[in-house]
Amino acid sequence: MNPTAPRVLVIDDEAQIRRFLDIGLRAEGYQVFLAATGEEGLGLAATQSPDLVILDIGLPDREGHDVLRELRQWSQVPVLMLSVRDAEAEKVKSLDSGANDYVTKPFGIQELMARLRVLLRQGAKAGQSEAPVRYDDGTLSIDLARREAILEGQAVALTRKEFAVLSLLVRHPGRVVSQQQILREVWGPTHTHDTHYLRIVMGKLRQKLGDDPSAPRWLKTEPGVGYRFPAN
Repeated sequence: MNPTAPRVLVIDDEAQIRRFLDIGLRAEGYQVFLAATGEEGLGLAATQSPDLVILDIGLPDREGHDVLRELRQWSQVPVLMLSVRDAEAEKVKSLDSGANDYVTKPFGIQELMARLRVLLRQGAKAGQSEAPVRYDDGTLSIDLARREAILEGQAVALTRKEFAVLSLLVRHPGRVVSQQQILREVWGPTHTHDTHYLRIVMGKLRQKLGDDPSAPRWLKTEPGVGYRFPAN
């Protein structure tokens, strides 16, 4: 295996599709990593730093759109979505969730390879294969790639939504992130007015981090606007 070859992560629950892509990608000189579930795929995305991700929408544990939204919390790696669903609405939903391209099954391997080459060129120009963000102030440590939060040496048990909100704030240190932006990116574009969801999650986050709402160290409120995480 050429260690400098582009790294492609395939997340698809169909063993036949994984084998097909594994053979085709390796024949073209790519390094390939395979995952059958969304959770396995996110783990490989964090540890293997792929240059491109091929992501199926219909996964057994989570919708591909949910996997993509979580991946986008800490990575801008190019993502090509695969699906048997060819409706325009599905394609729009994928692109709105952060996908770079969309291919409907069944597909031709040569067309897929051409699309991958375009995405890899775009990714290289945009510098999209960057190292995941980390935060560490000596008391609180947050690793977005590993999806870990460590408070005074102890792991903090966070739900997916709690970590998603925290990581979004961490990725914009010192800047106010609006309630609507958080709701759109974490819950989806149809939930931008469901501010009670966000209030509940922020309350639980503050409780788990021991962050006093009246004098917060990390989760600062900008009344009527949104929230801000301090610059490290």
